[in-house]
Amino acid sequence: MLHRYPKRVAFIMLALTALVAAFPLWGEVIFGSQANFMLEKLTLMLILALFAMGLDLLVGVVGLVSLGHALFFGLGAYTLALASPDFSPASMWWMLPLVMGVAAFFALVIGLLVIRTKGIFFIMTTLAFGQMLYYFISTSQFAGGTDGVFIMFRPSLAIGDTTLIDLDNPYSFFYFCLGLLLIGFFFLRWLTRSYFGQVLDGIHDNEHRMQALGYATSGYKLIAFVIAGVMAAVAGMLAAMQYGFANPAQLGWHTSGEVLMMLILGGMGTIFGPILGAFAYEILLYAYEHVTTHWPILMGLTIIAAVLVLPRGIAGLIIAPPWRHKRQAASVAESEKESAPIALSAQPVPQRKES
Repeated sequence: MLHRYPKRVAFIMLALTALVAAFPLWGEVIFGSQANFMLEKLTLMLILALFAMGLDLLVGVVGLVSLGHALFFGLGAYTLALASPDFSPASMWWMLPLVMGVAAFFALVIGLLVIRTKGIFFIMTTLAFGQMLYYFISTSQFAGGTDGVFIMFRPSLAIGDTTLIDLDNPYSFFYFCLGLLLIGFFFLRWLTRSYFGQVLDGIHDNEHRMQALGYATSGYKLIAFVIAGVMAAVAGMLAAMQYGFANPAQLGWHTSGEVLMMLILGGMGTIFGPILGAFAYEILLYAYEHVTTHWPILMGLTIIAAVLVLPRGIAGLIIAPPWRHKRQAASVAESEKESAPIALSAQPVPQRKES
């Protein structure tokens, strides 16, 4: 895993961030009456990017593939729905810590049970826990069963009677989600470049060697599991705020599968790759849905092509563009041709024996 990227990565990500942040300026010009709908889609992309970025810490950095990570995504949504008052908005000052605390507790308990497994066993145990919570919520009357729970009011972010951010305003909520995404990105960027991140990188490469060096690898993996779960729960809370309800579908294994496809498209282990993957997945999904009702086939073919053609995802194209490899290969070949006559001339000339 690379901890330092070429400068063009920072330039490209800054340019894309500025483009997304300036959507209120150019959205209505390009999309016209569909600008509000596109703003909603763009906000969803930011939320899913936060979800995928947190999962990348677990899958791409540590190397633990989870098919039950939607458990925490749905847990964040249901925590917001069940803890919100019926006739007044909750305060974001205590709702956000509550969501993070509940997710951290469940991630800690589940992590202690699954973190010692590896490979297919880790995948199946995380899937089992996710499906258990899914069926529990689906059959529970307090959680609304299969219909879910509606959220009548979005949480408020205010100090006293002064509103800091009006989260009921679509544009304010959009920038709120963008801000949380940036905070999550810089946190993970710092984490992966720290000593803790280097240990996680070593566990990904060879866990037995790290254990031989004296590292308690289970503890490091557990902390990464908790962090990934908390970020997923925050994303789930934002999704529930946007659509105004929490539904059991948010807990299903297919949600975990979709976010894994975002990682494959964007590039695992890069932190910024899942952001690109979330945007690419949602754009392709929107395009395919308008082409045919059999859009899952097109999406499946796209993922297969991405695995075959872009093994490092979209991030790989930015970090190491293929045309740069061709230039380097061509320059190496040219230098070898130039050095060949010199090498031949440096060889000793064989002496003819006298008879």
